Amino acid sequence: MNDVLYSVDDGVATVTLDRPEAMNALTVRMKGELLEALTMASHAYSVRAVLLTGSDRAFCAGQDLGEHAANLEAGRGLDGTVRTHYNPIVRTIAEMGKPVVAAVNGVAAGAGASLAFACDLRIASEKAKFTMAFTGIGLAPDSGASWTLQRLVGPARAAELLLLNEPFDAARALELGVVSKVVPAEELAAAARALAVRLAQGPTSAYAATKRALAFAAGSTLDDALELEADLQDACAKTDDHLNATRAFLRKERPAFEGR
Repeated sequence: MNDVLYSVDDGVATVTLDRPEAMNALTVRMKGELLEALTMASHAYSVRAVLLTGSDRAFCAGQDLGEHAANLEAGRGLDGTVRTHYNPIVRTIAEMGKPVVAAVNGVAAGAGASLAFACDLRIASEKAKFTMAFTGIGLAPDSGASWTLQRLVGPARAAELLLLNEPFDAARALELGVVSKVVPAEELAAAARALAVRLAQGPTSAYAATKRALAFAAGSTLDDALELEADLQDACAKTDDHLNATRAFLRKERPAFEGR
């Protein structure tokens, strides 16, 4: 990989978008590398949480417009990138049975903001800035923004953010509920890593079940959600983590989860 960095430590896979000279804007190659890194993290037994961030002053500026403009001039339009690249990336984040934390260190625009919204938790630097960007260049939202954003802020506010395309800073993101915490820029890396390590030390199967339950319930009836909850609970009750945590509770000890 050249434009995406990947490392694993303490059960956390750190995936870093690394094209700082272009504010980590996404090219075809970079999107392929990002999907590869996320897929590796999803399948690796040693990985129990994922941390997604960007290098230097940006999280991700979205689609690389230079590459996009060349496709337009050549008559290729979007060149299939939404279905071929963005959709699989978002599905991999959403469907992996491990929590994914976004550390938003700077600008998150367009598809870059969408990637952050697809993660399970988001922590931002006080220097972070979000903009949906799509309508600003005559496009509709992609990379799941139409689905994730309204679930974070509500349909009316999502329509406002997507239609008016007005940037908002980290403080506003916290107020809207787009991020769960804002920290000084120099503290972001440590704070985000601490959160990811905490998750990596937790009950992995229970986290996977929680992600699945939330995604299913977002489009289901109450009866169907209750039924899935029962199935997931039956499965979690059979894990070593649940058995050991129950024993630890009765002994008034802190449980140690092993992710199985």
